[in-house]
Amino acid sequence: MYDNTDNFKLFCLEGVKDINATASSAIFYSLENLALYQGITNIYKTCDSIESLEESLSALLYADRHFKDYEILYLVFEGEGNSIVLDDYYYSLGEIAEFFEGKLSGKILHFANTKLLDLDEEEAQYFLDVTGAKAVSGYNKKQPVLSSFIDNEFFGFCQQYDDVVEIVEELYVHHAAICNTMGFTLYY
Repeated sequence: MYDNTDNFKLFCLEGVKDINATASSAIFYSLENLALYQGITNIYKTCDSIESLEESLSALLYADRHFKDYEILYLVFEGEGNSIVLDDYYYSLGEIAEFFEGKLSGKILHFANTKLLDLDEEEAQYFLDVTGAKAVSGYNKKQPVLSSFIDNEFFGFCQQYDDVVEIVEELYVHHAAICNTMGFTLYY
């Protein structure tokens, strides 16, 4: 176990209906709590179309000088199967992998339970191989509650431990019931 609270950062991208709408997201408040109570620095952005998704990801990869510091990319999108849905467009995880080709070294890509993460081993391995990600995680059971509570717990353990096996073990030690109910899964 180690403590890297001084430099642990998270980038969150949420798919919304309209980025110009004034309604606040539950994820935004969850991220505020993450910063206040766990000291995890985070950036929150929204997108409402494939164009704004690609623009946000391009800005993150090529213009954000702190990209190397983000240890977790937190994606909050609707979705089904192997795709996220944004503005009625299905964007496959394979397309996302190709967008991030070789650029996620040492990072965890985590999906909120708004998109079920239901990959077979071959799809997961392809994603990890193409992106270079340390892991991809999320939930594979549909539940009527947002996963932000358990997401924040997961991020806290990611802050404390470097080994993904230890992270998952600790998460299950403290929150086995909710992890099982929501179908928490991590591919590495």
